[in-house]
Parts: sequence; structure tokens; C-alpha cells
Amino acid sequence: MNEDELFDLELRLLLEALYRRYHYDFREYAMSSLRRRVRQAMERFHCGRVADLQHRLLHEPELFAQAMQYFTVQVSEMFRDPDYFRALREHALPVLRTYPSTKVWVAGCSTGEEVWSLAILLQEEGLLDRTLIYATDINPEALARAEAGVFDIDRLSQFSRSYLRAGGRGSLSDYYSTAYNGALFDRRLKRNIVFADHSLATDSVFSEVHLVSCRNVLIYFNRSLQDRAVGLFHEALVHRGFLGLGSKESLQFGAHAAGFEPCARGQRLYRKTA
Repeated sequence: MNEDELFDLELRLLLEALYRRYHYDFREYAMSSLRRRVRQAMERFHCGRVADLQHRLLHEPELFAQAMQYFTVQVSEMFRDPDYFRALREHALPVLRTYPSTKVWVAGCSTGEEVWSLAILLQEEGLLDRTLIYATDINPEALARAEAGVFDIDRLSQFSRSYLRAGGRGSLSDYYSTAYNGALFDRRLKRNIVFADHSLATDSVFSEVHLVSCRNVLIYFNRSLQDRAVGLFHEALVHRGFLGLGSKESLQFGAHAAGFEPCARGQRLYRKTA
């Protein structure tokens, strides 16, 4: 067995151990991404082998909490891929407006940039007051940051440009105040957002929803876990509900491809067909 094969063996043992110890299931995540991130964790925690990292994570729960950032990818920005948000304005929100109330699920919400973006979008379209947004992730630290709604001030210029390209009706600065190099977003945007722990690998559907937005999450799953996640979305969505994916994600070859049709193909916005 060569070094790469031994590394992969130890990595699979680590993932199994974490599942049994903490009930977080990374076993169906894409191995190429996990290899890179586990090596980063090994360097961060001064572990020469994966087995050393496993020993520390199993015996030091507080260290596992710190290591979650290496097992879950926390990369996001407000109004990321502005054309996606334009597609929501043009295709999804006019339909959602026909319901007396709606529910939106942001799955894998990370540190909350997309959640706050959607809240602004819904506010501008007059739908926020009658919409409940579920923002879920498996990383408790990321969820806490998402709920806080505070972002570095040096990110705001990019956020603002994306907001305008997404069809923003005013200025992004209308929605936040600044202090101590941070931007605090308007608390009124949060009044209908529920932040909660949920794992696409192990948990079930918790509510019927009209829109699921799960963007740049499936790319870190292997095919079987992708199919499980999309199956959850299909089960959760109302008839003809909407599903939004990331720009590098597709339903084309998945087990549930027949359950959706493109609504705005280039922007990865789909509708449930059955």
C-alpha cells in the first residue's frame, strides 16, 4: 500500500470515527475536497498523520468544534452570481406572490450571506412579511455568524456591486449600519428567518416549502449524497415549487432529474414537475 492509499484509508477511518463519536456524517463527501481540507487541518493542529488528528478530535471535543471549519466549506458572498437573483425576481417571485404565505429553505447557508441577500430581495418585492425563511447548516459557528448578520466592511463594495447587478432597487447601504469595521444588517430583515442545525447527510425533511436555494453545496458531495440531498428537496417542495443550485451544479445526471424541469437553465433555477 503506497502513501496515498494509506492516507485515504486513515481518512475513511477518521470520517467513520467522527460519525460514531459526534454524529456528523462526512462519509459521502467528495474525497478530493476532503483530502485537501484534512491536510490543512493536520497542519493547523500539528498532526503528522491522519491517525494523530483522529486521536485528538476523538478525545478533545473542543478541538473538533474548531476543526469543523475544515470539514465544511464556508465560502460565500452576498448576491453571489447576480443573474441567479435576477432569475428569482423574474421567474420565482411572481409565482410566490400568488400564495397567501410562503416558505423558503436555504440549505447549507454557511455564514449567511445568501440568507440576508434573499431577505433583501423578498423585502424589495413586498414578500418578506409573509415569507418564513429556514436557514440551515451543520456548522454551529457558521450558523451563529449567519444569525448575527455582521460582515467585514471591506467586503461591502463587492456586495454592493453584486446587489445592483442582481436588480437591486436602491442602495445596499439602505439595509445596514457600520461600526468598528463591520456592517450590521437591519434586524427587521431577520424577523422571519429561522436559523437551525440540519444535515443533508442524515436528517429528514422538516417542512413543506415553496423555494429551496442550495447553492455551491452539492459540489462537495459524492453522487449518492447529491441524490439524497436533491431527494430531500423534491420531497420538501410544493407542487411546481422552485429549486436553485450553484453555477457549477446540475440535476442532469442525478437520480431525480426527471422530477424537475429548467426554469432558467443558465442560472440553475428549476421547477418541480411531479
